[in-house]
Amino acid sequence: MNAVRAPSILPGFGMTLGFSTFFLCAIVLIPLAALVMRTATMGWEEFLAIVLDERAVASYRLSFGAALLAAFINSVFGFVVAWTLVRYEFPGRKLIDAFIDMPFALPTAVSGIALTAVFAENGPLGQLLAAYGIRVAYTWVGIVVALTLIGLPFVVRSVQPALLEVQRDLEDAAETLGAGRFYTFRRIILPTVLPALLTGFTMAFARGVGEYGSVIFIAGNLPFETEITPLLIVIKLEEFDYAGAAALGFIMLVISFVMLLSINLLQAWGRRRMVAAGR
Repeated sequence: MNAVRAPSILPGFGMTLGFSTFFLCAIVLIPLAALVMRTATMGWEEFLAIVLDERAVASYRLSFGAALLAAFINSVFGFVVAWTLVRYEFPGRKLIDAFIDMPFALPTAVSGIALTAVFAENGPLGQLLAAYGIRVAYTWVGIVVALTLIGLPFVVRSVQPALLEVQRDLEDAAETLGAGRFYTFRRIILPTVLPALLTGFTMAFARGVGEYGSVIFIAGNLPFETEITPLLIVIKLEEFDYAGAAALGFIMLVISFVMLLSINLLQAWGRRRMVAAGR
């Protein structure tokens, strides 16, 4: 007699797992594997000569430095924006909340053109800053401004749910016992939102490293000065230097994977803290 197969606890799991695996391989893994295989055909000397070229190193320094600075700025002001939207009721709050997501929907090229028009020396803000000797457009400062714009929603949307989870009764109890506002923030609020804040920081940093459209218009794209790594990859493709583009793409792939792994680890750490706090 044939053994009766017990029904699956998760009906359709086999089919959905197979479809998910196929979709993941076709859309993500196969293209990435092709990039790795293209890079593997190069010798170590050629690979190192490309990725350690002075122009490439300068682009790494600018891309990661500007993305890191923009992520720090977004961590501070993103937290302030999220705090304002969660803790206060005021006219236009929902409108501001909707505007936060505009960088998600707006084409990045449009963002770059708009920022260039505003911060150029003949632009509304550019003229005011130029009077004090401050240049934004076509400098590394403009790159930081562009990355701050496209990275802000990641921090705000990561911190908002965490602020909603903060137990207000604990804040009230701390104030009743004589705790100051800074002490309450440091011991009650910050530990709760820190995992979400770190996640938002990492996501904004990762987004900034790979940003292209909003940067190329305001950067000026001068080699060794305002040239980011994604632009250098495009330049090598236009020059039919596929090996060089693949090598730089592989470096960006490795770094992106590390950052995404960090995001997942931060989210797991945050969930464990929330569960522990609930106990």
